[in-house]
Amino acid sequence: MTVSVAVAGASGYAGGEVLRLLLAHPDVEIGALTASSSAGDLLGKHQPHLLPLAGRVIEPTDPARLAEHDVVVLALPHGASGELTAALEALEGPTPLLLDCGADHRLEDAADWEHFYGGTFAGAWPYGMPELRHAGETGTAAAQREVLRTARTVAVPGCNVTAITLALQPGVSAGVVDPSDVVAVLANGYSGAGKSLKPHLLASEGLGTATPYAVGGTHRHVPEIEQNLRRAGAASVRLSFTPTLVPMARGILATVTAPLAAAASAADVRRAWEDAYAGETFVRLLPEGQWPTTAATLGANTAHVQVTVDERAGRVVAVCAIDNLVKGTAGAAVQSMNLALGLPEGRGLTTVGVAP
Repeated sequence: MTVSVAVAGASGYAGGEVLRLLLAHPDVEIGALTASSSAGDLLGKHQPHLLPLAGRVIEPTDPARLAEHDVVVLALPHGASGELTAALEALEGPTPLLLDCGADHRLEDAADWEHFYGGTFAGAWPYGMPELRHAGETGTAAAQREVLRTARTVAVPGCNVTAITLALQPGVSAGVVDPSDVVAVLANGYSGAGKSLKPHLLASEGLGTATPYAVGGTHRHVPEIEQNLRRAGAASVRLSFTPTLVPMARGILATVTAPLAAAASAADVRRAWEDAYAGETFVRLLPEGQWPTTAATLGANTAHVQVTVDERAGRVVAVCAIDNLVKGTAGAAVQSMNLALGLPEGRGLTTVGVAP
C-alpha cells in the first residue's frame, strides 16, 4: 500500500518536520509541496536539511492540486486551514484524508474559539492524540484510537497541550488528583513560535535569557488543555498555565501540579500512571527517581513522563518532556494518519532520540 501525501505549508517548521518523518515512511510517496509567499522557490532554500527534496519546486497552494492526493497535511497559520478545507470539500470527487496541524479544528466550543482566536469557527474534527484517555477507560486509550481509525479529518493537537495532557491525564482518569487547581509551567523551545520574523525571536534577544509569555490565562492552548482533561474525566478544570521561552531550538518541559485527592496515596498515584502508559509505545513513564529531559526526546516521537507526590504541599507533581515539532506536531500527525489509513500506528516513527 502506497499513499500519496501533499503538504501545504511545506516551507515552515511544522511542514518541514512532517516531510522529514514522511521521508522515512515506507508506505508514503511525497506529492505536492505548497506554500504561499515561498511558492516558486526550491524547497532546499527553506529546508536545506531535507536533501532528497531540496530540488523540488514549492507550488502555490491550489485546492485542486492538493485534491489529487490520498492525504493532505495542512501546516498553515491558525485561521488559514478552515478556508482551505472548505474549498477542498467543495470539489467534486473524494476528499483526501485531511490532517490539520493548525488550531482551526481542535476546539469543540465555538465560544472558546471566539474568545481565544476570534474569526470564523471552522468546527471540531476528530482529535489527533491517540493516547488521549476517555473517562472511565482502563488500559490504553482504546476509545480515542477507535475515533481515529474511522476519521477522514484530523485536528492535530497543540504542542503545549500534548505535554500537559500526557503529564496529568492518568491522575484525572484515576481520580487521584483534583483538577480544580492545576498549575502548569512550561519551558519551551523557540521553534514553537514558527518562522515569523519578530524582534523577540531574534537570537540576540533570546540567547542567554528565559522569557515568560502569554501570562495570566491568555495562551490560546488553555481551552484545549481543559477540553482534554474533561474528556479524561474531570467534572471541571481550573488551570493556571505559564509558558516560558528558553534558549533551545526544540523541546518542551512541562511541570504540572495538582492537589492530591483526599483518599489517594503516593502508591495510588504511581499505579495510575503505570496503568495508563504500560501499553503505550510513544509515552514512557520513567523509573522512579529519573526525571525527563528535553534532550532525551530530541527528534523522537516520544513523551517522557515522571510523577511524584509532594507530601508537604499535598500535591501531585508530573513532568513531561517532548520534542514540540515531533510528538508535539508532526509525529502526532503521522501517528494519526497511520491509524486512519489502517496502517500500524508507529509506521515511519521512531522512539530513538538524538543525543548528546
